[in-house]
Amino acid sequence: MSIMLKLFLPALALAGSAAAQCSTATATIQNSGDASALATCTTFSGDIAIATQASGTIALNGISRLNGNLLVDGAANLTSLSADSLTSISKQFLLNRDYLLSTLNFPQLSQVGSISWSALPALQQLSFTTGVQKASEVLITNTFLTSLDGINLQVVDRFDINNNQYLKSVNVQLGNITQSLNIEANGKGLTAQFPNLQWAYNMTFRNVSDVMVPSLASVNGSMGFIGNYFTSFAAPNLTLVGGSLSFSDNTMLNNISLPQLQTINGAFQISKNPELQKIDGTPKVKVVGGALDFSGNFTDVSLPALNDVRGGFNMQSSGDITNACSAFKKNQDNSVIKGTYVCSGKQAKPGTAGTTPTSSGGGSSPTGAAGHFAVNVPIVMGLSSILAGLFSFSY
Repeated sequence: MSIMLKLFLPALALAGSAAAQCSTATATIQNSGDASALATCTTFSGDIAIATQASGTIALNGISRLNGNLLVDGAANLTSLSADSLTSISKQFLLNRDYLLSTLNFPQLSQVGSISWSALPALQQLSFTTGVQKASEVLITNTFLTSLDGINLQVVDRFDINNNQYLKSVNVQLGNITQSLNIEANGKGLTAQFPNLQWAYNMTFRNVSDVMVPSLASVNGSMGFIGNYFTSFAAPNLTLVGGSLSFSDNTMLNNISLPQLQTINGAFQISKNPELQKIDGTPKVKVVGGALDFSGNFTDVSLPALNDVRGGFNMQSSGDITNACSAFKKNQDNSVIKGTYVCSGKQAKPGTAGTTPTSSGGGSSPTGAAGHFAVNVPIVMGLSSILAGLFSFSY
């Protein structure tokens, strides 16, 4: 055997060993030594799983691309996880039940397949210098995060942020949401800002103190605001809601402004917003494809462009709505309203669709064919039962 061949064969064997180390179904990391063994892998193909017994600090340094999942499930004693060069994770970035994890340092990470983070009571902030700009799905629940700085997506399929009691701000540069947005049960003072959002499918906001969607033009599915704390909501460029639109149980809401909205293809519900005295913020709405269902304390209702309500009509208020009922009765007489018609003011307990007014003061008596009120579609995720039949969210 030549001297050259003797030198070449060990080098070839070493290269083969390194290649095998950088490609395996699952690499399980139990300690910092296991992590260091992957440092020569610029690209790792397979899953990297942090073992449940791992503790302290794990640094996945050297890896630039992970073609697989990064899984950290039940590593209860892990305190710090970092990757100084990692730019992309092709599949899921999972963190779950990692109770002591307080440091998450991924300065180069910009792309992940999906994010699923839950039960992280020590995690208060992210160290994502570049910021994650691409992910198909994001679920962040039951963490101690105070902001989502470092997650700056442009497009997402599903974006679900819920039960993060210390979270005060969601400010994301999303332009499109292809399936669903859910912001629910986070810190009471939370503000949700989506300055670049133009198009969404389904959107649900609960327990939010402010919602800003100045560029929103179209919601192809349904949009619901339930149990929030803001005083006003505006979507100055919104023209279409392809499903249903609901404002319910928003105790401080006194103004709704949707000046360009023309079409709601599902139901239109406004209920149990005690500070809302006027409903006059949708002057261009022409079509409501489902039921129109307003109940509360209001005295003034104006829908001057309305020319087609394909479901039932329910309007009940504790205030005097005689003038409004007179105007809408003409719509019912002219077949603008196709289903059951109920309009009644001065109600002790104004009710939503399907309830019978306790008196007929300040309004019109129920008329129309029974059974034409309900919109027979499924309930939206996370909403209370009073919205059943009003929403048609698709998942």
